[in-house]
Amino acid sequence: MDKSAGHKGTGQYLYPPIDPFDQRMLDMGDGHRVYVEQCGRRDGLPVIVLHGGPGGGCSPAMRRYFDPSVYRVILFDQRGCGRSRPHASVEKNTTWHLVADIERIRTTLGITDWMVFGGSWGATLGLIYTQTHPDRVQALILRGVFLMTRAELDWFYGGGAGRFWPELWARFTSLIPDDERGDLINAYARRLFSGDLMQETRYARAWAAWENALASIDSMGNASESPADYARAFARLENHYFRHGGFLDDDGQILRDMPLIEHIPGVIVQGRYDMICPPTSAYKLAQAWPAARLRMVTRAGHALSEPGISAELVSAMDALAKKVTTVGL
Repeated sequence: MDKSAGHKGTGQYLYPPIDPFDQRMLDMGDGHRVYVEQCGRRDGLPVIVLHGGPGGGCSPAMRRYFDPSVYRVILFDQRGCGRSRPHASVEKNTTWHLVADIERIRTTLGITDWMVFGGSWGATLGLIYTQTHPDRVQALILRGVFLMTRAELDWFYGGGAGRFWPELWARFTSLIPDDERGDLINAYARRLFSGDLMQETRYARAWAAWENALASIDSMGNASESPADYARAFARLENHYFRHGGFLDDDGQILRDMPLIEHIPGVIVQGRYDMICPPTSAYKLAQAWPAARLRMVTRAGHALSEPGISAELVSAMDALAKKVTTVGL
């Protein structure tokens, strides 16, 4: 299939745009309704796509990493973001609620098992879901690995990445009084959950701008301002999850539990110059996962849309499709 149609920079690697054949809102209980869509081949190889953030939401571009003649692609907006409702809500919104939501989606759609595809926070959630339900996962494809550890949060919100982007770090920290800068996650939380919509939006845009500006290796540091609704959901949900350590039992839980899934085939795609999720996490994960292959992309940062990242992910999904024989094509 010709993959040449697409946006400049990544189109040569991606499949042409495809429209969903199914869109619905699922009632997950707890007052949450989650948006779910399916596209590609109705009887194809099922793959669930987990977006980043938390709070990023899914987008049409995420459909384009999969051959639509082969894959049945399922995307959804996690609780509180995108088209899911209530918007920007952190009530009854934890990692374990999301794991249960993924299972609800699987059973509702009548899928026995599937592949799991996720990047950044989506990689975190994909690992935790797979460790919780290893019998439901055929393969795990990850990008921009984040293991939800204190060291990773300290890197991004404690000044590590700021040493490479001092002018942006100064802008991000300038909104917080000097005596609160020792704990920026909690300092921002006080503003993001203040109950003052204007203040919440101001600090949400600053939170989102700090991350967005560092996503691409070609960034000049001048990322466009995010829409207010998107930024507020993104910032509140990320902050909520980060303040609670991803709702995990301990700091090293994901690596600790890798023996549960060490037999499951996996691909890890990691940008060598990822400023948001540095490569050390991907390397540690690969060391603990004998069945996975680490693909370090030489000239790439964090973003899903980086040309080298896109090429590796499409290649990985094409290769997996050839190995799976459960669907006659």
